[in-house]
Amino acid sequence: MSRARTARRIAAAAAYGGGGLSVLGGAVAALLVTEAKLARRWIGTPTGQPPAGDGVYTVDGSHGVPVQEGSAAIRLVMLGDSSGAGLGVHRPEETPGVRLACGLAQLAERPVALTNAARVGARSVDLDEQVTRALGCHPDVAVIAVGANDVIHRVRPAASVRHLGQAVHRLRAAGVEVVVGTCPDLGTIEPIVQPLRLIVRQWSRQLAAAQMIAVIEAGGRSVSLGDLLGPEFAAAPTQLFGPDRFHPSAEGYASLSAALLPSVAAALGLTPEAEAEPEAFRGDGVLPVAVAAAEAAADAGTEVTGTQVGGAERGPRGRWALLRHRRRASLPDVDDRTAAAAPS
Repeated sequence: MSRARTARRIAAAAAYGGGGLSVLGGAVAALLVTEAKLARRWIGTPTGQPPAGDGVYTVDGSHGVPVQEGSAAIRLVMLGDSSGAGLGVHRPEETPGVRLACGLAQLAERPVALTNAARVGARSVDLDEQVTRALGCHPDVAVIAVGANDVIHRVRPAASVRHLGQAVHRLRAAGVEVVVGTCPDLGTIEPIVQPLRLIVRQWSRQLAAAQMIAVIEAGGRSVSLGDLLGPEFAAAPTQLFGPDRFHPSAEGYASLSAALLPSVAAALGLTPEAEAEPEAFRGDGVLPVAVAAAEAAADAGTEVTGTQVGGAERGPRGRWALLRHRRRASLPDVDDRTAAAAPS
């Protein structure tokens, strides 16, 4: 079965409340559990908490002030799991939330108020509570990174995708722009060995493609994280991943942030004029959403967002989607002194 067809089935099951595809057969599931236990023993149980990065980040690096109603600051919230929270680094400025906040501040030439509601160990089902907290901050844009823990805990793909779609829908209904970093390719993680690596790679990509469909249907935009760290990790595993060889290092989070920032900027209308239009020579184009999602899942850093063809959102093969290969952002140097105590 093609990845596009599988993604459509998972997304359809999520939309109609079905169980979706079975996770794994009995024998393969048993093997997965055994190999997963060995990988977890190697990785160990994550300890500690990510450094707190909530605050106001400015263009010039000066201290921020608490955000007041009517402030010109852009309000950014991070949702999802440890990859959104920044587990594995020691300083706030190394977390993806702070990197994105500082990047946005530079692009917009305005302060950015960051609230990080992401939680270590979170699954897609936990997004509902996080969205409730996020909406209390009246954000302009939300960045969600989720899916890895759903794979690790063998959550049914349709259930995982349904929760994500509902979270995006709630945020969009409140007028919040949403960018989702899809499930990463867990086959790039060194402690996961064959044959488990092949299984989780396939499942990760199928889940990522289905996530994209659900996100587009709910009005958000998605960025494939895929094997974003795969080639870099193979060349320099001690640099891109932290001591547990599972969570990214500071350099790894910088790479993830550089992939996400252009899409976050685009969601807020901050795309440079030279990069506003799709570029055919880079492989940008309009496709049925399932086809676009399948292609993006195998091509890390690719953005998929909804679009229209001839004024229509849907064609014979479903929702139209725009596939974009945006240029990676150049992130500014970040200093933790740029953070205020906390946004209100």
